[in-house]
Amino acid sequence: MSPIVELRNVSKSFGSVLALKDLDFDVEPGEVHCLLGDNGAGKSTVIKVLAGVHVISKGEYVIDGTAVCISSPRSALDHGIATVYQDLAMVPLLSITRNFFLGRELTKGRGLFSRLDVAKANEIVVGQLSGMGIDIRDPSQTVGTLSGGERQCLAIARAVYFGARVLILDEPTSALGVHQASIVLKYIVQARKRGLGVIFISHNINHAFAVGDRFTLLNRGTSKGTYRRGEISRDQVLHVMAGGESLETVDEDA
Repeated sequence: MSPIVELRNVSKSFGSVLALKDLDFDVEPGEVHCLLGDNGAGKSTVIKVLAGVHVISKGEYVIDGTAVCISSPRSALDHGIATVYQDLAMVPLLSITRNFFLGRELTKGRGLFSRLDVAKANEIVVGQLSGMGIDIRDPSQTVGTLSGGERQCLAIARAVYFGARVLILDEPTSALGVHQASIVLKYIVQARKRGLGVIFISHNINHAFAVGDRFTLLNRGTSKGTYRRGEISRDQVLHVMAGGESLETVDEDA
């Protein structure tokens, strides 16, 4: 199966600082590809390159086998690449429905008589969230009343509804409780079953191994290898993420 999105031999520089070096990375339909690494490993730069926030300095950005120029977040969205950031880009004081359709408001009527189709929008939101196992009593309630896990699922449902083929999830389970994290992980599995490619960025090895099909390990902007499930253990991943030798030194001093 050919990948939906690929980064081929990609490097990204900021002045004299090399943030990514010769990175190869891809995601296939119906796959969860986990991008793992410690702080400063380069995960955020990879996300922003894929999302169109940063233009690559060297290499190729490839979609469906064809090299493309992704120079803005809108360009990435037009190609079906949707990113759900940690801050979720939501307005807590707006309703669930208004946040779901933020920037893509559902209207009825034409010209001067055009107005929001609130009833239809509410119906869509309730249906989309219900399909994820989240029952909301009132879609007009503010997003600020939702739990962290419910907000993550809302952001994911929004991206899928608007045609995402690839979901980039930036630490979606960070700061969530066990139950809320399990809801988010369950929907990641549902997205995979629908044939979407999911790029899952996380510090949490247990969450990554719960849903991941492949794992790419980053350290200081370079790839330390890509492994399929069963080819690498949790301990080996932690060893690479911690820099290997640093972890051994701590163990010797204990």
